Amino acid sequence: MELIMKILNSFSARLNKMPRAALITIGLFVALGTFAPWFAPQDPSAQNLLEAGVGPSGAHWLGTDHLGRDTFSRLIIAANTSLVSVGSVLAIAMTIGIAMGTIAGYHRGWVDDVLMRVVDVGLSIPSLIIALAVIGIVGPGYWTMVMALALAWWPMSGRISRAVAVSIMSKPHIEALRVLGASPWRIYFNHLLPGTIGAVMVYATADAGVAALAVATLSFLGLGIQPPTPEWGQMLVDALPYLEADPRQVILPGLALTAAVIGFNTLGESIALNRIPKPLTRRMLAARRIEVAGWAKESIDAK
Repeated sequence: MELIMKILNSFSARLNKMPRAALITIGLFVALGTFAPWFAPQDPSAQNLLEAGVGPSGAHWLGTDHLGRDTFSRLIIAANTSLVSVGSVLAIAMTIGIAMGTIAGYHRGWVDDVLMRVVDVGLSIPSLIIALAVIGIVGPGYWTMVMALALAWWPMSGRISRAVAVSIMSKPHIEALRVLGASPWRIYFNHLLPGTIGAVMVYATADAGVAALAVATLSFLGLGIQPPTPEWGQMLVDALPYLEADPRQVILPGLALTAAVIGFNTLGESIALNRIPKPLTRRMLAARRIEVAGWAKESIDAK
């Protein structure tokens, strides 16, 4: 429980500095994705060819597609599909990346050199190329797509977590804990891992827009999520033959995907700007004093 609270506190402290517009957009995306079955007014897979391609009405708020399926319901369920896909990709990639990055940052030396060379090889190859290669070997499918994108995404998490781990290990309170005889397990799980996970989770949140776009791209190419499961990329490719006759079918899923990607990219830009050093204010100095007092208390408790 203490480990979970430290991770959540580290994550929330960083989110407090993020722009509200991006957080609202992402929050809406997450809410729609989480509660999609309750928000969708109709069955997204129910076909009615007699109402194919009709415009917005009381029965169908955003009209229907070429098979008479409710567009609004499909857009909402597609948010759930994208959320689960992106969450699965980032969770697997973060697990691999954080494990390798923290081990490298903790041990340094030859362990660091070997693990980081593996990360460098992964970073040298475009992520979409890795995903396409894995799917080409295994075959298209939902979980194949998730694993392929996770294998393409984990090197960045590994590089970031290693940098954060090295920064944490160089702080004075870690040296104090070592001098006082704290065990490596305590340093790793109580201090190194919570701080690293909190930082990497924020970067992963910013990277989720690119992951959502990659999921849509693979589905658009027919290599990811397969029909009839609603997904924004799949909805785009299904609607392309009707672009001139009914552009609404292309514009709506395109707008939904664009809004999600812009929200996550705005968050990523804010994270990059927050990395620029700024002059210390009185409030920041007070926070530093509180942080130092906490380190001193931990050192006394460890003793």
